Amino acid sequence: MNTRRSTAPSIFRSHGPRILVILALAALGGLLSAWLVPAECRAVARQLVGFPDSDLRTHQARPIVLAGLCFLPALAAFVYTLGGTLDRYVSRQFLGILGVCLSSLFMIWLLIDLSDNVSEFRESDHILATLGMFYGSRLPAILLLLLPYSLLLALLYSLGKLSTNREIIAIIQSGRGIFRVTLPLMIAGIFFTLLSLGINFHWAPIAEGRQDEILAEASGVEATEATQVLYRNPANRRLWMIGAFPADYEKGKALRNVEVTTTDENSRIVSRLSASHAQWNRHDRHWTFQDPLLSRFSPGMPPVFEKPADSLTIDSWSETPWQLIKPGLSAAHLGIPDLSTWLQANAQQISFADPAPYLTQWHYRWALPFTCLLTVLLATPLAIHFSRRGPGGGIFLAVCLSALMLLVSSIVLAFGEAGILRPALAAWLPNLTFALLSAYLFHRRITGRPIYRTLAKLLPSAND
Repeated sequence: MNTRRSTAPSIFRSHGPRILVILALAALGGLLSAWLVPAECRAVARQLVGFPDSDLRTHQARPIVLAGLCFLPALAAFVYTLGGTLDRYVSRQFLGILGVCLSSLFMIWLLIDLSDNVSEFRESDHILATLGMFYGSRLPAILLLLLPYSLLLALLYSLGKLSTNREIIAIIQSGRGIFRVTLPLMIAGIFFTLLSLGINFHWAPIAEGRQDEILAEASGVEATEATQVLYRNPANRRLWMIGAFPADYEKGKALRNVEVTTTDENSRIVSRLSASHAQWNRHDRHWTFQDPLLSRFSPGMPPVFEKPADSLTIDSWSETPWQLIKPGLSAAHLGIPDLSTWLQANAQQISFADPAPYLTQWHYRWALPFTCLLTVLLATPLAIHFSRRGPGGGIFLAVCLSALMLLVSSIVLAFGEAGILRPALAAWLPNLTFALLSAYLFHRRITGRPIYRTLAKLLPSAND
């Protein structure tokens, strides 16, 4: 009985600070959820009102994913506490350098981006507010961009330092293998992959698409969601051409420079309606065209032009603004919910655009976050070294392989969007290829076979 009473205080003394950190992160996650999740629920409700044909399940998952992101640091701290002394030591060495690398890369990126956009910021009446909104809204996309590079640099430095100080050898001599030594780093890669999956679900792609809108508002120019959009309604034989969708088009703001052409069953033009603005009323579902010009065409006859006084209201057209804008939405700036909505609409034989870019981007939303884990798997066996030649060769090879992975991913993704490769293959092929390569490098490192000897066989000049 006395032994049990003495065990609890000793456990609290040894793990008390870490338990307090877990509780603090959980409390912070709860506060963030209480602040962000209701706002996200309201955004989902507005989305479903403005886009009634949206994919319901994926949009309703947005608040759940956001809440999971809020509690992810607390879960990571809990897993850190479960590790042993050596696991926590390796993790601290890595995470400390990761924070430095991520902060440094962010500052470099921020200075470059500021220099590119400084002229637009100067035109704003509230420069600080514009800067905060511009970079605050883009933070998920920035994090998704810089995280793989930061992981690479942090792994190369921390593992290279442990190898140079012979700490890796000492840990191995204590009975742990290479895989067990680097297991905390792989778990960290899994957590960063989960983080990337969460922000790439919706917020990172949307953030990249909003930067032009924010800059336009700062410059005093009316922001547009899409321009020069072409939409074909084959059921009613109508072709819409919209010059510009304003940023608040889903709230009833008028579309600009609209032209609607109607044809007969033989694809001959029957009528053409041109207007400077077109507004849709969601309550009565009527279209109102400002400054309209109506042209009617008959076989063998000259066109007849009609100029109504101020406006023309049509109550028989079924198209809605969110239906019209779909061909003009960039696939690269849509999250999984919006891409799923687009693909579902296309599956219903609404053939208004090539589905290959949208299907490729849908698969890429799931494949891209695994770059974090692949970076860990590629860099870890190359950053560890036991010879006296130093870490230079491994670092160079790790950087080259990581750069090659990003390059191949961009090229193959372009092939998928062009329809040359299947969308799923284009999104996942680089991950599968470099996963096999990292498994091979890990096998060489675990079995004690020099990686450079294998590379020397592949390079003819090295054998001369």
